[in-house]
Amino acid sequence: MSINILDSNTINKIAAGEVVERPSSVVKELVENAIDAGANAITVEIKDGGMTLIRVTDNGCGISRDDIHTAFISHATSKISTRDDLYAIGTLGFRGEALSSISAVSQVELITKCPESLSGVRYRIDGGSEKELEDVGAPDGTTFLVRNLFYNTPARRKFLKTPATEAGYVSSVMEHLCMSHPDISFRFINNNQPKLQTVGNGNLKDVIYAVYGREISANLIEIHEKFDTFSMDGFIGKPAVCRGNRNYENYYITGRYIRNSIVSKAIEEGFAPFIMQHKYPFTAFHITIEPELLDVNVHPSKMELRFANSPYIYDCVRNAVMEALSQKELIVDATLDDKVIPPALTLPADNTNAASANAAVTELSESVSFTKAVTSDTDDKPARMPEPFETKRAAEYDTSVLKPDYTQLKLFERPELLKEQNKKSIKIIGQVFDTYWIIEFENNMYIIDQHAAHEKVLFERFMKRYKEHTIHTQYISPPEIIKVSLQEDNILKEHMPEFNKFGYEIESFGGDEYVISGIPADFAGASPKDLLLEILDDMSGAGVKITPDSIKDRIATMSCKAAVKGNNKLSYAEARELIDELMELDNPYNCPHGRPTLITMSKYELEKKFKRII
Repeated sequence: MSINILDSNTINKIAAGEVVERPSSVVKELVENAIDAGANAITVEIKDGGMTLIRVTDNGCGISRDDIHTAFISHATSKISTRDDLYAIGTLGFRGEALSSISAVSQVELITKCPESLSGVRYRIDGGSEKELEDVGAPDGTTFLVRNLFYNTPARRKFLKTPATEAGYVSSVMEHLCMSHPDISFRFINNNQPKLQTVGNGNLKDVIYAVYGREISANLIEIHEKFDTFSMDGFIGKPAVCRGNRNYENYYITGRYIRNSIVSKAIEEGFAPFIMQHKYPFTAFHITIEPELLDVNVHPSKMELRFANSPYIYDCVRNAVMEALSQKELIVDATLDDKVIPPALTLPADNTNAASANAAVTELSESVSFTKAVTSDTDDKPARMPEPFETKRAAEYDTSVLKPDYTQLKLFERPELLKEQNKKSIKIIGQVFDTYWIIEFENNMYIIDQHAAHEKVLFERFMKRYKEHTIHTQYISPPEIIKVSLQEDNILKEHMPEFNKFGYEIESFGGDEYVISGIPADFAGASPKDLLLEILDDMSGAGVKITPDSIKDRIATMSCKAAVKGNNKLSYAEARELIDELMELDNPYNCPHGRPTLITMSKYELEKKFKRII
């Protein structure tokens, strides 16, 4: 077989795959070029998720007419000139790959003017082939129009997701660019609708407010630390605003949005004593460090870097985070008019309104303890946190803690426990550790995890109604207003029919705010806001795709969030109701995430343990 040298056009298309993965990659590269050009005002506009049009306009220094042709040649750049410059990179771009890669897989139009020039220049290049170069009138700065991305590489284009999803990726990039450069005024437009705008006054807190809203900006702890080789400046969020994925962990190094395992681990270790396991903090701070101590030439995406002294960076960041949290009062604010929504533990199957649901719960028990149990999941005080297993997934759960040194009976071998006629023979002994219920049946002792049991009951109840299309909505008064990120906004808009099927009543309140007026009746015990945010976190972290399995995952998430927590005391009436409903299930043995709901030990095993028998 002979060896062939590929033509330049094919080489450019292959190389473009390293830099241009999707529309968000194009936006990132063009905006970073604008920042390197000294712009203090940048506008980004996209249509159809950026697949049909991306427009980036800046007021930077522009590109001279003589340099335009060279700028689109591979590895042509004004950022570095020698090999030694790679060891002290102070700009966002430096490889000279962006423009050549973008132009190889799209139709690009460039309009630019330098301040010293009398007129501007318009330049067109399609698929790497030059089409037009002419003088035009134009303001100082540069405008890039990128049309029909991947039009000449259909195999690449078909792997793009829906326009709404791609727009979500672009939105995420714009949020990070705004946060990384608060001194620049950014404007983002999606399908002719303004989505984000910052004033560019250099105040990071103002940018946080514009991107994440009032709740997060009101729960920030300022951090300013200076070390021997670097400094940290910005904000970390109080535990009250932690989320279910790492999307809100933002940190910027020399103006770059970076994902670095050293910094992420340091942040999470610093927060560990203050938040529940498998919750992640909000952070937004800048690390300023000498370029010589960094290697940013690690990956084509420029999202990774290496530190010259990683252990030192880790220790400093972790200690700075922990010290900032330790010196701040972290008690969650509450208002006297907060309304408590009663739990839905015994919600009747035919319930259609909030009044009947509330009456059912009130008749069951008037104890304060259960109300406290279902409303304390937002308690962020480190002195008392729910058991960490409550949020663990099956793959992460350490089953060894449930393995005693005796041979445990398998519940599947004792189906008589589940028979209707044996319900009255089940004797509730009591609750231990405010989490586990001990019951007695015949010659066996069973230990039930109330959180896992309630989660299973809620899951099976809701799944049944989902399949039968009999889900009821419980309306809340007053409705709750929630602010979402740009990515979450796109998820809500694209999948609103699915949320409606779940029993949600959600309406746009303008901009990035929504009004929650109704939630699934089976989950009325959970906070409407927290329940929705948990689902959005899950969808944002796992990728947005509606399948039968993903629907089960969403319902499992809702069930876990709404279920009574460990470390909360139930009344005997509530426990009896929960246990009876659990035993009615075809498979009561595991929660939706795979954890066991109950374990057992026989009288024989117990007596053998105490050496009553040999």
